[in-house]
Amino acid sequence: MINQIEPQFGIEEASALKDYILRGGWGTEHTYTEIFERKIADFVGVKYCSAVNNGTIGLILALLSVGIKPGDRVIVPALTMVATANAVRFIGAEPVFADIEKNTLCLDTDEALKIEAKAVIYVSLNGRCGEIERLKGKFILIEDACQSLGSYHNGKALGTIGDIGVYSLSPHKIISTGQGGLVVTNNKELHDRVERFKDFGRLRSGSDDYSNFGINAKFTDFQAVIGIEQLKKIKWRIRRKKKIYALYKKLIHSLVILDNKEEVTPWMVDVYGDIGTYKGFKTRPMYPVVPHTGCYNERKEYPISQLYSHNGMWIPSSVTLTDKQIYSICEEING
Repeated sequence: MINQIEPQFGIEEASALKDYILRGGWGTEHTYTEIFERKIADFVGVKYCSAVNNGTIGLILALLSVGIKPGDRVIVPALTMVATANAVRFIGAEPVFADIEKNTLCLDTDEALKIEAKAVIYVSLNGRCGEIERLKGKFILIEDACQSLGSYHNGKALGTIGDIGVYSLSPHKIISTGQGGLVVTNNKELHDRVERFKDFGRLRSGSDDYSNFGINAKFTDFQAVIGIEQLKKIKWRIRRKKKIYALYKKLIHSLVILDNKEEVTPWMVDVYGDIGTYKGFKTRPMYPVVPHTGCYNERKEYPISQLYSHNGMWIPSSVTLTDKQIYSICEEING
């Protein structure tokens, strides 16, 4: 049975973590976290990076850092992982949903620009991006780039185009630390706010000055040691993800696979059409339309989101997949 997705940890991660523990590392966020943050910032081309305990918390911290308060309206695409909307709701703000566009499955900017809101969360679904620049200056622009580390738009890393961006390091992502998130920005004030919010509200690390509100959303050096080793492999993984997607697109003729620009590094391979039942490999259904889920129960229709949600699935996409396995998967799908 071929898994739909799985992480890849090797001897390098195991050896680095063993060495760190045997040197007496405490595990908590410290020097290695700072090194990892700096390496991520350099990789995506920003000034500041804060490592946090997961991508959802990263979105919550991003919202707090830009000043979103209870009652504020925040635009969210109707087709996304539910965490995007839940982060807004968690702090008492109101998610306002908009449909997606057909070519990228990202937020329909024409529709978004008609909505009155304080901020927008632009989700670069599966590493794709549409006309995100149109939203700059119209709203506070937060990027949910949790699926997009390694993808670019007009030469800029996704996650770095808006005011603040968030990546995920969960087991499904192109690099993983088990769980984890990254909040990136070029704005020092926003970065400083994230750092305070994630460390109990302390004005300075290690102090007991809690004049700001905060939570404990810190990373660990255990994760950072693994993340540093994972990051060393990301360029190969980007090439492999693109090759896997291209091979599927070449071989599958019974389902639709969207065209991708060269700058897109797909998180996973998504296919659309008359989905069947398949043997020998696992699949995952496309996300439900968020405003129609039990958490939200909206009656408004979102036709493009509904079309792709009801007719889409993710197929095996791990970097560990061999070409031979991909050929066998495609034979089964094509019938």
